[in-house]
Amino acid sequence: MLITDSQVHLWEAHRPDRPWPTEEVGQPVFVAEEGARPHRKEPLQADELLHVMRLAGVHRAIIVPPSPVGDENLTAMEAAARYPKQLAVMGRFNPQAANARERITRWLSQKNMLGIRMTFHKEKWKEWLEGDTLDWFWEKCERLRIPLMLLAPGLLHKIEHIAIKHPDLIIILDHMARQSSLRDDACFADIEKLITLSRYPNVSVKVSAVPCYTTQPYPFSNLKPFLRQIYDAFGPRKLMWGSDYTRLPCTYQECLDHFRYALDFLGDEDKDWILGGTIAELLRWPEAEFP
Repeated sequence: MLITDSQVHLWEAHRPDRPWPTEEVGQPVFVAEEGARPHRKEPLQADELLHVMRLAGVHRAIIVPPSPVGDENLTAMEAAARYPKQLAVMGRFNPQAANARERITRWLSQKNMLGIRMTFHKEKWKEWLEGDTLDWFWEKCERLRIPLMLLAPGLLHKIEHIAIKHPDLIIILDHMARQSSLRDDACFADIEKLITLSRYPNVSVKVSAVPCYTTQPYPFSNLKPFLRQIYDAFGPRKLMWGSDYTRLPCTYQECLDHFRYALDFLGDEDKDWILGGTIAELLRWPEAEFP
């Protein structure tokens, strides 16, 4: 089984030659809302990540550049260039940038770039989901077959509208569309809104950062009924495991073993898809060769 982590963050500290946006400098890393579990303070580089992956038995990972560093993908792209068999990128993209319409036509021609990741946890980005603001962008991604990973908790009605209007657009919902400030039953109180989106063939789900949404230790037993609901609705070929490693309240090994061993409703074929097959197919990242 070729195991792929669908979400890891790599980043460097703010520095003059590769600065963070002014409003992010000096702010806590990754704290999106009150009550959210913050990511670790220290930057994570590729060599450390790959060491952790090797120890756990994870073969590949998708780098998702973090929002605090702005729309710059250089760190991620440099890491993937060094380790192209182990790392690939879902880059950040600003559809309101001056050169956005020209830039998107060349997006997938960038070596090791597999798609775009967008976050809507701040008001300035939520506006992008209003009305026809980004119609041109969704249409371009649909036509060019650029997969999208979307962090959109509380905004699934907006995502549903996009999924209906653009049926060939590849939409992947991050972290089961959960609110990062909630835990346990409260975190899954609106799970039916997620389940509703399972009717659309172009919508898939990252069952990622799962340990972040419970107060219980491994094997996070209180989340099993919710994960079963998601599995029953979407099926293994529309689900993909991911860690969000730098935010985990447990070990990386426990995060993986949760899906590999602790969820007894998953068969061997289910695990093949969820732990690597689904993301390889959706992002067109060939899995024929082990790193």
